Amino acid sequence: MKNTVKSLSLLSLALVLGACGNSSTVSTPVTSGVKAPQFTAVPGKWFVELEGDPTALSVQSVGAQQAVFRAQAAASGIRYQEVMSFDTLFNGFSVQAEEAEVNRLSLLPGVRAVYPVEQVERPVVQRDLLSSLNPDMMTAVSMTGADIAQNELGLTGKGVKVAVMDTGIDLEHPAFKNRVVAGYDFVGDAFGTGGNFTPKPDDNPDDCGGHGTHVAGIVGGADAAAKFKGVAPDVTFGAYKVFGCDGSTSSDIMIAAMERAYKDGMHILNMSIGASYQWPEYPSAKVASRLVKQGMVVTVSAGNSGTNGQWATGAPSLGENVIATASVDNTRIDLSSFTLSDGSKVGFYAATGSPVPTKGTTFQVAKKPSSTPTTTNDGCTASGGFAAGSLTGKAALIRRGSCTFYEKAKNAQDAGATAVILYNNVAGYINPTVTGTPAITIPVVSISAADGAKIDGLIATGASFTFDGGTLSIENPTSSTLSSFTSYGMSPDLELKPDLAAPGGSIKSAYPLTVEPGGYAVLSGTSMAAPHAAGVAALMLQAYPTMKAKDMRARLMNTASLRKFRGASGVTTFNDYVQRQGAGMIDVIAAHNATVSATPSKLSLGESDTFATRSKVVVLKNTGATREVFTVKHAPALTVAGTTLAPAASTAAAKMTVNGTDVDAGSLMIEVAPFSEVELNVTVTPPASAPDKAQYGGYLSLQSKTTSSLVVPYSGFKGDYQSIEVLGRVNIGGASYDFPVLYDAKEDVFFEENEAVTTLPDFTMAADDQPSVLAQLSHQAQRITLELLDGNGNVIEQLGNYPYVGRNATNVYVDSTSDAWDAFGWDGKLKGGSNAPNGTYQLRLKVLKALGDESNPKHTETYTSQKFTVKRP
Repeated sequence: MKNTVKSLSLLSLALVLGACGNSSTVSTPVTSGVKAPQFTAVPGKWFVELEGDPTALSVQSVGAQQAVFRAQAAASGIRYQEVMSFDTLFNGFSVQAEEAEVNRLSLLPGVRAVYPVEQVERPVVQRDLLSSLNPDMMTAVSMTGADIAQNELGLTGKGVKVAVMDTGIDLEHPAFKNRVVAGYDFVGDAFGTGGNFTPKPDDNPDDCGGHGTHVAGIVGGADAAAKFKGVAPDVTFGAYKVFGCDGSTSSDIMIAAMERAYKDGMHILNMSIGASYQWPEYPSAKVASRLVKQGMVVTVSAGNSGTNGQWATGAPSLGENVIATASVDNTRIDLSSFTLSDGSKVGFYAATGSPVPTKGTTFQVAKKPSSTPTTTNDGCTASGGFAAGSLTGKAALIRRGSCTFYEKAKNAQDAGATAVILYNNVAGYINPTVTGTPAITIPVVSISAADGAKIDGLIATGASFTFDGGTLSIENPTSSTLSSFTSYGMSPDLELKPDLAAPGGSIKSAYPLTVEPGGYAVLSGTSMAAPHAAGVAALMLQAYPTMKAKDMRARLMNTASLRKFRGASGVTTFNDYVQRQGAGMIDVIAAHNATVSATPSKLSLGESDTFATRSKVVVLKNTGATREVFTVKHAPALTVAGTTLAPAASTAAAKMTVNGTDVDAGSLMIEVAPFSEVELNVTVTPPASAPDKAQYGGYLSLQSKTTSSLVVPYSGFKGDYQSIEVLGRVNIGGASYDFPVLYDAKEDVFFEENEAVTTLPDFTMAADDQPSVLAQLSHQAQRITLELLDGNGNVIEQLGNYPYVGRNATNVYVDSTSDAWDAFGWDGKLKGGSNAPNGTYQLRLKVLKALGDESNPKHTETYTSQKFTVKRP
């Protein structure tokens, strides 16, 4: 199954088949089938969850349950290795076992569910590599009002303990001197790289990677000499290191760190990490929910999968009352600069994965003869790349679009280019990554669309440019709008996610002195947005120390400010998708001053197939001694149309009435007396003109002239949610294949669904010769079961039972890192571990759709493989 694979290596075919015990084989294909990519075997790692919430049970009860499980597993002869046990926030274990053994574990009494242990990659953030860049942190801090909270309200986070679960914190950095009061290294510096997944924990959570230090700096770094100050500069820190210097971690290590932060008495936990496309039921999200229930504020990055479409928010940010944080771009940016031959300066970002430009070097600019500022596939292999030698000794000007930055840069380098200028195809700037094999050995920089078009027009005059080593401070063209990389919600159970937004695009913060001698770097990502939320929460806890953790998110959502949608031509008048910004950007001053709250803080309306118009009650509670009056209106947001992987904006808007008044055509005045409550009866009708399968949303807006204004976001799904197809097709090498497929690892071929097989594939059931089903999951599945059938199509037994399975990132296989399918394998054994006799069999995959009803046949998709034979020697 999919996530089997992700637990120990990159997202690839190697990963998804790892638990099945297969290994790489290259051989001649059988008479039917398509050649499949190669893969490498990796072992499987799983969560086993027992019944019972440990926060509601005694330690003795949890211990007794776990002892019974171990005894039953031993008596059943099930082979597994226990890796970690959990008893505080999660009742169960992580285990190392082959998939068939895990299936048998899942059938033991007292086992609630089994889940794959996700491999969690270090968050992909955009970094400008030149240390001379210095965008003022205060421009980001001022976006949330944290500067006013510090300077006028005297709020600094003093007395609040914030846990940073990340790559650690640079303990020698002046921004954190004597302020890290707790911590632990769960993995060691070498963990996660070079195939090393053996943790070597110790008590020193010093950061050698950089990400955690940057995150901690945003939360509350304080370095007077550098004139740097984070959101809450007087907090103390707990540093929980779950990454080595490079590479990945796993979700069971995350849970171990979450439990330790709880035991250490941290008030706030920030996790700028996670696994996209998941469910709220996934263990890390479930543990995050329990942390909030136990009183800890939890802030989590919503994810950087914005280019991978809808339903992409991940675990643990999907947890209940967890603050899932989207990213907004900073108001000002400082760019490195080069000087054009006409004397003008152009700002740029240096690409990650290429050499840093050398000051004083000059390049003549060239381009592909057919390239224009409207070309969509400039420099891509599919468009023919560049003629051999056509760019020798020159800098290639290449427009963004259609293929990866690495592919464009590699093609230019192969054509003799000595530098590459990538220019955007939309407003704003990008921080590109050109990391790949073979490496890019020439400088690669990115510039704006306008500057790219200007240089394009100068090429005919012999344009050149010189890296001058300077900087250029500009107003960010994408200021205060949602970052292009920030992930889309909703959650697969149709809960509104993300919850809030905060500055995350182009943020200057602390960086380990051993990595960046200047001690500061500029990064972009929702990883940078979540610590803004954590810092704001610390300011609020200082002001209101008895505020409950679950109420923190509600207060911040109530008082957030809406962001406008940035289209191809710039900022529009439309509110951006609720499914990207949640309630909007955090406003700490409005949150601090609010005397009236709105409950619930968000409305998740579900699907419109059975009940098109939804009615909800919102309660306004005035805790102040002053009568407050609100003007109530509807603030619609854009509807997410298009497809899962290719969202498109629709201006079709829902309709709203409040207490019977149409608040689209007019408004309603609501008075809330001191220390009293008022109910609002809110009715939302989905947009009639929106396409089927669209996500709609908007806001109940309550404007006040005397207290903080309030918003309550809502979201819903247009049509029949179970009409979304889960089992999809896969594109490999430009050709589309009908998945799921039966995969023959020994022969390295697969057989498309409904493909006629002239010669039945046979399997000896040796470790490298076992059948698997490869399935492309276009949407999250509530449950997937794998069944073994005999040659006549009769069910022999259930082989696997997988609850709450996340979707794949893409339906296009490009290389071994593509998350394009999941694998479900059979090791040739029956219940109890006996070998299935030689004979003819089939595998059947049954997929219960998200929020599906098992009694409704339309809510289940079924795939049955071709027949195959088991022929043991």
